[in-house]
Amino acid sequence: MTSARSEQLAATLNQHQQSLLDNWLKTLTSKLGRKEKGGEFEIRRQAEQFLQILIKTLETGAGGDTDSADWADMRHLLGEVSRTRALQGFSSLDTATFVFALKEPLYEHLRIAMAAQPEQLALEIASTSTLFDKLGLYTIEVHQKAREQVILRQQQELLELSTPVVQLWQNVLALPLIGTLDSSRTQVVMESLLQKIVETGAMIAIIDITGVPTVDTLVAQHLLKTIAAARLMGADCIISGIRPQIAQTIVHLGVNLEDVITKATLADAFMVALKKTGSRVTVQSAAE
Repeated sequence: MTSARSEQLAATLNQHQQSLLDNWLKTLTSKLGRKEKGGEFEIRRQAEQFLQILIKTLETGAGGDTDSADWADMRHLLGEVSRTRALQGFSSLDTATFVFALKEPLYEHLRIAMAAQPEQLALEIASTSTLFDKLGLYTIEVHQKAREQVILRQQQELLELSTPVVQLWQNVLALPLIGTLDSSRTQVVMESLLQKIVETGAMIAIIDITGVPTVDTLVAQHLLKTIAAARLMGADCIISGIRPQIAQTIVHLGVNLEDVITKATLADAFMVALKKTGSRVTVQSAAE
């Protein structure tokens, strides 16, 4: 975009600012339906800011390089719009429409203002379209990054929820594992278990792998690391949920679990834990 075209575009925006704003918001509503109506005041505020920053930037003679310092204020505003809409559940296309919807009413004013200069009008519309395309693509880029951050945060929260450490008895903890163990999940498991050991002063931690579909060398190594970390904190570990298939796999893999107590069920592991902590369960008859 040349300096002359920047001046023409800025003049058109400045002269018809209120009309452009009204038609722009009308176009947004028609394209997105009720999606925009819930935050109508916020949309209007952002649209007004967009027009003011766009006019100010163009009046300084800024070119079409939207990555330059001249466009820093615009990138900041569009970043705010994109991140907000990502959190609100808008798609990247809906977000880009915020910019693209201004094209139609703006082109109409340019056609009226430059009706006597068809060649210049074509160049003006082409350069304006390129500028708006760049700004729209920038909103898509920021939106996608914001959505990725949301997804990563949700995955982390789900990961933490999927590794609960519960206190079964005084000095006895249980960590039921469900699903596949990988490096990132093992780190969360280890941190949750060690934190609970510190909070409760537990002596025994039962790691139940009934819900772990398969045990390979990597999973076994992750389990051993967790057990070693717990021992450094002063707690012994018992592995429960060893099914026949898993037992055969562990043997075939040559994983050394000789110094780790293993049990077929959580109930068996709990009884062992009670004995090791000096507790016992007494069954009373109904008559008593």
